This record gives sequence, structure tokens and C-alpha cells, in this order.
Amino acid sequence: MLDRSNCEKNEMDEFALARVLHVLGVVLWIGGVAMVTTVLLPIVARMKSPSERAEFFGRVENRFAAQARYTTLLVGLSGFYMVYILDAWHRFTEWHYWWMHAMVLVWIVFTLILFVLEPLVLRRQLKKRTQDTPEKAFARIQRMHWVLLSLTLITIAGAVAGSHGWLWFGERL
Repeated sequence: MLDRSNCEKNEMDEFALARVLHVLGVVLWIGGVAMVTTVLLPIVARMKSPSERAEFFGRVENRFAAQARYTTLLVGLSGFYMVYILDAWHRFTEWHYWWMHAMVLVWIVFTLILFVLEPLVLRRQLKKRTQDTPEKAFARIQRMHWVLLSLTLITIAGAVAGSHGWLWFGERL
């Protein structure tokens, strides 16, 4: 027979581990997006040759994409597990938990980009556009990264505030 208090302790230990993995995954994933957006892309923009830009950016982005794929999977699995353990599905029906919706939306967008769009469409388009109109291509990449980074930072701020009881829209926990 299972001891109920021991079972609850094990669930809480598993939840704590899931949260640790979730936060580490977010730090590596979004920290990488921030580095690409605020450091790498400005350096690439200052390179003289369009072919040098494309080659350098492609090498760095490909290495980061692999890390981002692993960390987005880790974040998705750990996030799903935490919602499951807490039985927090009802939060997706309440507007004051907007940050839960935002986390899922950001995760879906990045997962689609990393696993579908980038390998099947964006890589080919980037190669063509950097040959045809390199300035426009890199400006578009930079804008896209700033939009994605901004959305993720708003989501992270909302998630941290909301998970600590500060619900901007609605009641406090």
C-alpha cells in the first residue's frame, strides 16, 4: 500500500525537477535568442560582403538552432508535465492567466519555426534573398528576431509575475 504523504512528496519532487528543467530550458533558449538578436545580428549587419554575412550567420544560426530545438522540446515537455501535475487545465479558460496562453503560443511559434519552417522553407528563402537583396533580407531577419524576443520577454515577465500571484488582469492568487 502506498503512503499518501510519500506519494505527494514524490509528486512535489517531480514538480520541482520539472520546474528546474523548464526554467533552465527557457534560459538557454531565450537567452540564445537574445544573444542572436542583440549581439550577433548587429555584428553581421556591419560585415561588408553579403556572402560573408550569409555564410557567417548561417554557421552560427545552425549551431544555435540545434540547441534551440532541444531546449524547446524540454520546455514543452516540462511545461505540459507541470500543468498535468497541478491539474491546472482550468487556467486556460481564465483570462487572468493570460501568460499561460502566451507561453503556449510562444512555444508553438518557435516550435513551428525550428522544426518546420526553418528546415523546409526559411533556409531556402534566406539563401535566395541574401543573394538577391541582402540588405533587405538581413533587415527583415533582424526585425523578426526583435519581434520574437519582445514577445518572449513580455511572456516571461507575465509568467514570473503570475506564478508569484501578481495577476495583472484579474484577481490575486
